[in-house]
Amino acid sequence: MNAVQDVPMSLYRRVFILAAPMALQSVITFSVSLADNLMVGSLGELALSGVFVANQVQHVLHMLIVGLGAAMIILASQYWGRQDRASTAAIIGIALRFSVTAGALFVVAALVAPEAILRLFTNEAAVIQEGMRYFAITRFSFLFFSVTQVFIAAMRCVERVKIGLVISVITFFVNVTLNWILIFGNLGAPALGIQGAAIATLTARILETPIIWFYVRFIEHRLQWRLTDAFRASRELILDFFRYGFPVILGDILWGINIAVQGAIVGRLGAEALASVSMANVVFSMIGVAMFGTAGASAVIIGHTVGSGDFAKVKEYAIKLQILFLVIGVISGVLLFIVKDYVLLLYNVSDETLHLAQQFMTVLAVTIVGTSYQMSALTGIVRAGGSIHFVLVNDLLFIWLLVIPSALVAAFVLEAPPVVVFACLKSDQILKCFVAVVKVNRFKWMKNLTRQQQEAVTEPL
Repeated sequence: MNAVQDVPMSLYRRVFILAAPMALQSVITFSVSLADNLMVGSLGELALSGVFVANQVQHVLHMLIVGLGAAMIILASQYWGRQDRASTAAIIGIALRFSVTAGALFVVAALVAPEAILRLFTNEAAVIQEGMRYFAITRFSFLFFSVTQVFIAAMRCVERVKIGLVISVITFFVNVTLNWILIFGNLGAPALGIQGAAIATLTARILETPIIWFYVRFIEHRLQWRLTDAFRASRELILDFFRYGFPVILGDILWGINIAVQGAIVGRLGAEALASVSMANVVFSMIGVAMFGTAGASAVIIGHTVGSGDFAKVKEYAIKLQILFLVIGVISGVLLFIVKDYVLLLYNVSDETLHLAQQFMTVLAVTIVGTSYQMSALTGIVRAGGSIHFVLVNDLLFIWLLVIPSALVAAFVLEAPPVVVFACLKSDQILKCFVAVVKVNRFKWMKNLTRQQQEAVTEPL
């Protein structure tokens, strides 16, 4: 077998080794969300809607931390690709400091004006009241979440992805067990309902942090990251982090705001629509784990390869990966369409809510094909390959000039059915494919972002 024939086999094997633990981690993470939905859903649509609204704040923070992690992976993986450990560790330290700061600010905001924050996502007083019972407890999890997620992303930079899976397994058993005990009052515990679900979530978040810290400090010897690395970085490296990372971070923050705005639009359609979206999104996320895992693995591989300077191999990888993205998208769409009716039967909700959720999931079964291709191609190839600003500009144009305006018109001017509004909110997932296929295959996105060794050395600040 010649060298060219060896490339795709080597690539697919490497993608699988990286993506499989990420996908399994996502399965477990979303299984926790599914269990939460099912258990809280047994309390009724109002409780389910309250949790959904409260979790919108967590989602905005999540997208901010995802942005920090993605910015870190783009730059750190290229340095790791050229075997520069010191610069890789310093970049991780930069991301950690800003992540902790963001988590602390979210906690402060949630303590100062919690009801005002929830009112951004719904105008129904009963939903806000239920959401506050949950949010008053889970807001303290933000800081722990910020630390854990950055370290998990940091391990992906150096191709150590199993720790994320281990943490997810532990979280699953802790969260689900405590949900069962505290929501329903089993094993002699008081039946706390929605507050019991919040306590379970907070406990799991607190437990994650010392586990990942112990792993990074005492078990992972490849990177040898230490706390002092959080305070050692040359000014040039910090400037590079913001130069190349800011568009990524801003893009994910704006995407989180976009999701929050979408939640606010749906929130004005009633508690049934909120509960239906919550159900549909959890099932979609469960089915989409292979898509998310492959995109994450592709970003690491492309970053390493660009950092090594082998641009011919980068082109070969990009072509093969696009085929993989499409195959995963089609399989995910078919699977989602098949299982949607059966999974939704697990929920104890009204017929109207169930019907809406079925409609929403039918839309998602179509758009997931586009999501798998364009999201993976743009973030896993284009952005990881060095074209940092393109994804940001592309998302801004589609979100604020197409998605949000069309949904607002459909919901409040035309008073269209909720499924039409939902389809407008997801329309960009198909339309972005046309942009992605042109951008990727022009191959003008490849750029080595690393500095020369002597320019990237670390120093105490």
